[in-house]
Amino acid sequence: MFRGETRVKLVTVLLPEAYLEGLDELVRAGMYPSRSAAIRASVRDMLKKELWRRREG
Repeated sequence: MFRGETRVKLVTVLLPEAYLEGLDELVRAGMYPSRSAAIRASVRDMLKKELWRRREG
């Protein structure tokens, strides 16, 4: 359902300052090009773990 989806939608989230600091640190370290990319990767990994694998099992 979500795999291969290339369209993106804007979502507003409220995060604790510590989360933003952590995201910025990952971006500064070059692990992700932006906060958005890091958040997308985290959501993707959560969906793989919690939702998609459950459906396949």
